[in-house]
Amino acid sequence: MKLPFSLTFLLLTSLASAQTPPPSTTLFTNVRIFDGKSDALSAPMNVLIRGNTIAKITPDPIPTDKRGDTKIIDGTNKTLMPGLIDNHVHLFMGASSQAQMLALNAKPEEMHARAAKEAEAMLMRGFTAVRDVGGPVFDLKKSIDGGKSSGPRIYPSGAMVSQTSGHGDSRTPDEKSRRFFGKPSKGELLGVNFIADGRDEVLTATRENLRYGATQIKVMAGGGAASDYDPLDVTQYTLDEMKAAVEAADDWGTYVTVHAYTAKAVRRAVEAGVKCIEHGQLLDEDTIKMLGEKGIWLSLQVLDPAPPTALENVRLKKQQVVDGTNNAYQWAKKHHVKLAWGSDFLFNPAQNKNQNTDLLKLKQWFTPAEILKMATHDNAQLLALSGPRNPYPGKLGIVEEGAMADLLLVDGDPIANLEILSDPAKNLLAIMKDGQLLKNVSP
Repeated sequence: MKLPFSLTFLLLTSLASAQTPPPSTTLFTNVRIFDGKSDALSAPMNVLIRGNTIAKITPDPIPTDKRGDTKIIDGTNKTLMPGLIDNHVHLFMGASSQAQMLALNAKPEEMHARAAKEAEAMLMRGFTAVRDVGGPVFDLKKSIDGGKSSGPRIYPSGAMVSQTSGHGDSRTPDEKSRRFFGKPSKGELLGVNFIADGRDEVLTATRENLRYGATQIKVMAGGGAASDYDPLDVTQYTLDEMKAAVEAADDWGTYVTVHAYTAKAVRRAVEAGVKCIEHGQLLDEDTIKMLGEKGIWLSLQVLDPAPPTALENVRLKKQQVVDGTNNAYQWAKKHHVKLAWGSDFLFNPAQNKNQNTDLLKLKQWFTPAEILKMATHDNAQLLALSGPRNPYPGKLGIVEEGAMADLLLVDGDPIANLEILSDPAKNLLAIMKDGQLLKNVSP
């Protein structure tokens, strides 16, 4: 007997519903909340998570369904806060040393494996989202998003765009320019950087990154401290070349961020339409004031001096950056600049474990609540600047109804004692990303 269409449709719909499991449910009870913006914790609250979203926050008891997979976590004397966000990482280059990357027998698959391992460790330190500002992490991002590996949400920039002799020109002395008797450099073949000169090449490099899935574009606009060949004071890319990157990114609804330390480099980048500056420790007060007036983001880091084993040139340049950090923060606060925070660890895998303690360096200029806000809510606002290229639509960096469920359950009050975040293995009792409990050692 042939069933009527309406009945057939209802039966198929019911069958599909029966085969699709309901979204997971987690209830945090009696937690005090740092919501990402406030300077004090809330009164005890109950927070219901359905699927990957914060469904309800209330001081009243929340009845839950009786399914066996409902997880109830007692948060008494504990803090629920947004997952941490690191705005400036290099997962690929931070997971390997320069010696490992330059070795004659270096295998790209081993470098990628180390990056994947570091991504998982980063998530277990409480960093549920990161902005990767240079390196081949598109495949790693897809693997994490597809559930094949573990790690934070990644906002990838792809290969850093650099002029010849720029901070992203990573050629060794024996590598000639591909324009003059050479071939693509090892860094370019790995996907670490594009060496692009002139408007046409900058457009192509930018569009290539966007084609692969870049959420924003990273351009080298000035000299670097960690590189041997480009002096710290030099300005890189002409205004027209810089505008080419900005125009191509803007056509895709996203933005360009630039590596730059000096006033000349930053002012040229801002004139070109760049929306974020990475570093900026050597800026003068007038330039920082301009950033505040124009609403340009400043992504500052509290960097360490170069190790004694580094080349003398690198040690001297790095010290200039370290010495300029205090003024940069003081002036940025004075002129209400939009500040973001990131760690920027490179080529020193042993340093990665210090990602949490790096936050504590900000106590010279900010209260614990201000630091937490910068590493959650504020960094999330910068991530959202990628507009339609944002791969994770939804609110990050905040605890409110309707926001994405990227959450940490902290043993204690991080506003009263920020140091507890420096020991994530001990003090992060629960780590949730996208509604999934990845760690739960709470009683």
